[in-house]
Amino acid sequence: MHTKNVVIVGGGFAGAKLAERLERQLPDEWRITLLSSENFITYNPLLPEVVGASVLPGHVIVPLRHLTGRTRVCMVQVTGIDLARRTVSYLGEGSGIMGYDELVLACGQGADLSLVKGMAQYALPLKTLGDALFMRNRAIVRLEQAELQPDPELRRWLSSFIVIGGGFSGVEVAGGLADFLRASRRFYRSVDDVRVHLVHSGERLLPELSPQLGRFAERRMRAEGIDVRLRARAARVDDRGITLNDGEVLAAGTVICTIGTAPNPLITALLLPKQRGRLEVAPDMSVPGAPGVWAIGDCAAVPNARDGTTSPPTAQFAERQATQLAGNLARRARGETTRAFRYRPLGQLASIGHNKAVAELLGVRVTGFVAWLLWRGVYLLKIPTFARKVRLFLEWNWAMFFPPDISHLGYTRTLATPAVAADAGSASEPRAADRAAA
Repeated sequence: MHTKNVVIVGGGFAGAKLAERLERQLPDEWRITLLSSENFITYNPLLPEVVGASVLPGHVIVPLRHLTGRTRVCMVQVTGIDLARRTVSYLGEGSGIMGYDELVLACGQGADLSLVKGMAQYALPLKTLGDALFMRNRAIVRLEQAELQPDPELRRWLSSFIVIGGGFSGVEVAGGLADFLRASRRFYRSVDDVRVHLVHSGERLLPELSPQLGRFAERRMRAEGIDVRLRARAARVDDRGITLNDGEVLAAGTVICTIGTAPNPLITALLLPKQRGRLEVAPDMSVPGAPGVWAIGDCAAVPNARDGTTSPPTAQFAERQATQLAGNLARRARGETTRAFRYRPLGQLASIGHNKAVAELLGVRVTGFVAWLLWRGVYLLKIPTFARKVRLFLEWNWAMFFPPDISHLGYTRTLATPAVAADAGSASEPRAADRAAA
């Protein structure tokens, strides 16, 4: 029996869901391979919870091998795609080339830090678990520094934070960070005040939701002490804060950016039509002009046959595209006609801090504590495996009744003293593999 290969590039929402579905729908003669630079999937909507110390970092990721069965998961960096030869080049334990019969690109997008002058040098993006953990540590370091700073003006600068962008990520990280800073202040007696500024260029927060919910979010965040700046655009970021387009300077020791997306370099390198950096695909998610290639998720401009619009780059759409594509690949294997992607979104939710959220589900708008319970309930259901659901549920409830963890989670390695290192070096010469691992 001839083995056929379907290769999935990307281990995010789209890639992981596709592998899980293909295992159920493709016959055994198909080999499923998932290539990802990390061996886990990150639940990005929960990253602000890590920043605000509501959950531990390990609670927002799930190993890909826990989600798959017969899929071969490879932790590698994909370096190139040869459409003519139907091969994928990668770097892992050395370099390699993998052939494919069907290739699915689900590699997402990156952060574009070039939108504002100085943002790449001085602002902190929020795209990965490492970003969230670094941001959490930065907040704790700033509080520790402010505690020791005798100058009131410098102390105020250290305990001030700016979030650029009033979409879902910006609102959620600003709300979570403000909660964390307020709850932590009692452990830092010399810190007079903490300030969080939310800068958004639009007319209202959360433009993806209805105007009423955006205005509610603004009112509640202002009531919690967050300085919300609407119709304000950051013109420059430096080591002291940001300069707005009207010349006003906001001083802060930490600047966080949640705006700007950049195409994945793999997609950019393909000489195929694109829409704003996203790969153009047919209604069934196949890539025109590239036989055997499909694309889903944030890296693809997938048309929605339900209303003729292009699918937004959200996890909700990515998972539905993966489910639909799994069916299309199974139909292709059986020689049947594929189907166009069609999906009606269920709605969207956003946490705005202090046990409050806004939600729009099937046209019904909900705000406040009830929306916050819905928000947590939805993401609790999305987290796979019963054990992880229990861990997240307990962690969330613990955070409601007890102070936040203000430990600085550094990863300092223990290094040998020069004398010990010299003795070890004279005893034996390390192997090349050991030197490479170090």
